[in-house]
Amino acid sequence: MTWIFLAAGLGAAGMAALAVTGARAVAAARSLNREVAAAQAQLEPRRARLRPPEG
Repeated sequence: MTWIFLAAGLGAAGMAALAVTGARAVAAARSLNREVAAAQAQLEPRRARLRPPEG
């Protein structure tokens, strides 16, 4: 019976570790997305000047 409790405890601890790691990865991805959007917003006016006129 002790082995069952030990296995369940280790399984729960492993799932908790995976959940924390997943949450950190999601937070990092959101931060990176904000940085990319900010860089794109800075570059868009310069990109527009480099485009040839349409028409």
